Amino acid sequence: MKQLIETIVKPLVDYPEDVRIAMDEHDNRVIYKLSVNPEDMGKVIGKQGRVAKAIRTIVYSAAGSHHGKKVYIDIID
Repeated sequence: MKQLIETIVKPLVDYPEDVRIAMDEHDNRVIYKLSVNPEDMGKVIGKQGRVAKAIRTIVYSAAGSHHGKKVYIDIID
């Protein structure tokens, strides 16, 4: 799943080398924490959160059957 998130996010940003993804797994959920360069934060979130929502939609649909757990993506700085 990390690879999928990287594949989606890296082409969107100016500093792809700063893209970091950490996974935090619990009993019934998996949280992916996406960190990007502060200058790229707006590009990942998008106007009114549209890009972030699209990323979440793709990952949720792919991960739902993959993990069998609820999947979350947190965009952090």
